Amino acid sequence: MKLIVGLGNPGKKYEQTRHNTGFLVIEKLAEKLNTQFLQSKFHSQYAVVVYNNEQVMLLKPQTYMNLSGEAVSAAVRFFKIKHEDILVISDDLDLPVGKIRIRASGSAGGQKGLKSIIDHLNDMNIPRLRVGIGKNPLIDTVHYVLGKVEPENRDLYNSSINEAAETALLFIKGGLKEAIDRNNGKSNGSHTPTNKQSDSD
Repeated sequence: MKLIVGLGNPGKKYEQTRHNTGFLVIEKLAEKLNTQFLQSKFHSQYAVVVYNNEQVMLLKPQTYMNLSGEAVSAAVRFFKIKHEDILVISDDLDLPVGKIRIRASGSAGGQKGLKSIIDHLNDMNIPRLRVGIGKNPLIDTVHYVLGKVEPENRDLYNSSINEAAETALLFIKGGLKEAIDRNNGKSNGSHTPTNKQSDSD
């Protein structure tokens, strides 16, 4: 079984905010797989589907971002999922809007939901797909991530959401290496984001 996790915060207050990028990607993935999040367990909303002869669980933790590891570890234990078969999708301040990047392992890079998952699973070798939201030095980080993408960057951002969902499909179908080969170093879209942003790893 593959486990695809989209990170975000539950509730209407947080809908469409930058910090809910993981939710937006996994919802787009659910559309592509013709499924909905109708089941509740593991402190999450989830769906289980079969794609390319592979059983796939789509998970939206409802614990709030900083406690995402509680939900993910519960599902991993119940289904006995191998850590290399997990893909965590999150927002990333250090990638510009329109850029996505997939990695096999590493630190949380300041993403508290990913950090919670790494801590609960006691393993840094968790594949992760990061979707750029950029940063604005004039706005406090908490307010920035809980804000919405600027209208002028919305098309580029939406394109990256779709590209991330396609990358998750490739992870399910072809494995991590194919997903990495397809996406790393690729800028999704021809626009230049309005805010000046860095592309550090």
